[in-house]
Amino acid sequence: MKLNLAERWMVNSPVRLALQRRVLGQMLAMARPAPGSDVLEIGCGRGEGGRLLREHTRPRRLLLMDMDPAMARLARLRGENVLVGDAEALPLKSASLDAVFGFGFLHHVPDWRAALGEVARVLKPGGVYFLEEFYPATYQNFLTRHILAHPAQDRFHGLDLHDGLERAGLGLLACREHSWWGIVGAARKG
Repeated sequence: MKLNLAERWMVNSPVRLALQRRVLGQMLAMARPAPGSDVLEIGCGRGEGGRLLREHTRPRRLLLMDMDPAMARLARLRGENVLVGDAEALPLKSASLDAVFGFGFLHHVPDWRAALGEVARVLKPGGVYFLEEFYPATYQNFLTRHILAHPAQDRFHGLDLHDGLERAGLGLLACREHSWWGIVGAARKG
């Protein structure tokens, strides 16, 4: 699902970048891709996450992906290697990545279980999915549901997401979870 104008502004704000920097630190304290890894960020927006990933993980290959061509174009202007694609059908070979990062993309995906299956498919055995996700209380409350555009059906909370990860073959290594806000975690492909 593409972002509306309000959410596009939010995800490209300095506040979001500061939060993303903090979240990446939490993720990398849970697990860390080896230098020289092949890494994907899903939902890259204008490419700020890619810049942080390049700086803090030193990948051999860093791919960014967004479903919005306008966002992908902004990331390309920063010199990033960007794919335009859908998280429910990742345009990548199976078992081709060491790590996948998602900074709050999954709650935008109508079939989030299919997206988790795709993340697992493209990860090599032992690869890690690093996730930051928001629970419905943050985007479907009285204020935000009138400003932000999100799928309304089949949304996940903690146990639903944990179950979805397990069913996709992604075992949670560690997480920081807040019952109303969301989760930051790392899950390994078994």
